[in-house]
Amino acid sequence: MPADMFAFATALFLSVSLTPAARQLALRLGVIDRPGPRKVHLTPIPLLGGLAIYTGAVLAIILFIDGNARAQVVGILAGATLLLIVGILDDRGLLHHQIKLLIAMPLAALILLAAGIQASLPFSLPHPFSILHSPLSILLTLLWVVGITAAFSILDHMDGLCAGITAVASAFFLLFAVLSGQVLVGTLAAAILGASLGFLRWNFNPAKIFMGDGGAMFLGFMMATLGLKLRFPELPQTTSWMIPVLILGFPIFDTTLVTISRIRRGLIPFASPGKDHTAHRLAHLGLGQRGAVLVLYALGVLFGLMALLVSQLSVWQAYALASIVTLIALLAIIALERAPYERQEAHKQSRGTEPPS
Repeated sequence: MPADMFAFATALFLSVSLTPAARQLALRLGVIDRPGPRKVHLTPIPLLGGLAIYTGAVLAIILFIDGNARAQVVGILAGATLLLIVGILDDRGLLHHQIKLLIAMPLAALILLAAGIQASLPFSLPHPFSILHSPLSILLTLLWVVGITAAFSILDHMDGLCAGITAVASAFFLLFAVLSGQVLVGTLAAAILGASLGFLRWNFNPAKIFMGDGGAMFLGFMMATLGLKLRFPELPQTTSWMIPVLILGFPIFDTTLVTISRIRRGLIPFASPGKDHTAHRLAHLGLGQRGAVLVLYALGVLFGLMALLVSQLSVWQAYALASIVTLIALLAIIALERAPYERQEAHKQSRGTEPPS
């Protein structure tokens, strides 16, 4: 059995087994997410599910990773651990929530850069500007890691949504890794897939535990890392960059929708929690929580299938598809913004340590 299958099975078993223990620990420590006007659950729900996800995934990675990749794995797990700890402290109300976005996420990205993991530019610079290649790559890495991690941080707002979307995305990362023979990416993706599915057993509606911000940021960081590590030597750089973007298409779409919507209403996007995400709007249209989450799972699969399609297209065909997807996404944002949903107002912005969602 390949290492990725062992990693998947181990992470799945550990995550599904350790989540009840994490729930009891959260209850004992009082790390509870209580109902509120900007939340959809009606009863107090324990947090710290991220501990079970993290433990299952990390142990599986350590046990089955290729020894030649241990140097990079140390950097990846260091950044992931930092975000888990910061997220748990935030869940306990011990940090101002902007510390995550302005300090912890950029620092985790810098740890990846120190480990030799960074983005490749989708274009070649002419000779006079080639000196800018490295700075631009570093900047792109910072933007990608912070952006994707933040997208998952605010994605954990409905039962089963963040874990399920992560499972779908990691399954496509695993598929691409297997097809291209990338052992490290395959093992990482398999571990995250198993840990997400194991936690989903306890997190799907009605949820018995939430992953908390520590778990959401851990998963977002790992998704961003997989996007950086996945390589396509047989494809031109001008199109291969689209594949991880499409795999993570739904978190990117949801963050774009929320950002545009909140700016239009005079709100600060990552400091104004509310029921204005895609899932909230779909639920408000009559799908309910379960229906909205299942529709978004299907949308995640659709984005992944488009990523597979891009890998088979010529450059001009790939850009034609990207243009169509972008146009549809913009039309969807307009439609969802016009649809009825529960709007928070500018004067009701969150203060203190309340985490954004």
